[in-house]
Amino acid sequence: MNFISKFKNGLSKTRTNMMNKIDDVIKNFVKIDEQFFEELLEILIISDVGFSTSEIIIDALKDKVKSLRISEPEAIKDLLKDEIIKILTVSSDKQLLCLSNPSLTLDVIMVVGINGTGKTTSIGKIANQLTKDNKQVLIAAGDTFRAAANEQLEIWSKRAKADFVKHKTGADPGAVIYDAIHAAKKRQKNIVICDTAGRLHTKKNLMEELKKINKIILREVGNGQYEKLIVLDATSGNNALVQVKAFHEAIGIDGIILTKLDGTAKGGIIIAICQQLNIPIKYIGVGEKIDDLQQFSAKAFIDALF
Repeated sequence: MNFISKFKNGLSKTRTNMMNKIDDVIKNFVKIDEQFFEELLEILIISDVGFSTSEIIIDALKDKVKSLRISEPEAIKDLLKDEIIKILTVSSDKQLLCLSNPSLTLDVIMVVGINGTGKTTSIGKIANQLTKDNKQVLIAAGDTFRAAANEQLEIWSKRAKADFVKHKTGADPGAVIYDAIHAAKKRQKNIVICDTAGRLHTKKNLMEELKKINKIILREVGNGQYEKLIVLDATSGNNALVQVKAFHEAIGIDGIILTKLDGTAKGGIIIAICQQLNIPIKYIGVGEKIDDLQQFSAKAFIDALF
């Protein structure tokens, strides 16, 4: 099964929850009126598009309906599709910075997020894709709090044919990252992927530690590309927005990895993320297999949803 088919299957719950309900509204109305728009608004909100983003979409639809003098409810689907496409342009086929860097400098990717989002497996899957692209990758086990996480990450590094640097449990995470970057330079690697401890965005001491790691990477990366990615669980809904905002405020987030999209009927969170945060979604997960984490495509999302 190719990724487009997986994407469509992964979005099947969202498509049923969102688009089927929109189709029902269209069938039940003979003309476009205020009640029609209210029902559309409700469908978008319960699909995790979020209240503010849903209101923006509905207001845009109202303006178009008025300016184009549209009265047939069926026409609303194409208008809705156009509005969502506009919102998703921030995430239109955004590849990793290291893939667009032709230089021989060492690039660094730091991956953050709370426990349970799929952070460790996402790092392994990205490393696997990069090594298949003939990149020389080293993974840094910066989560020194959980031995099990490092064991899992080491298994992934072997599977991805990537080098691996770790310290003892409880070691200073900043020291792990520092050593990993220097080891990568000596071994002439292209990319270092830094894992970090899964932390609640509300824990101030852990966020301060993350800022320290960020400063170390900024100091050591030199002329290379440095990219900070956050892993989000799509099933967490609007709480995902809160997480991104907190991490973005602390270190600045460059891209999002959205996992477990196949496990939710509320994939509208993608629309809310793009509209409210202006941070590109770079990877999307629609399954457990090694190739089920793929570069996000706005077009593929729209095609799968509609």
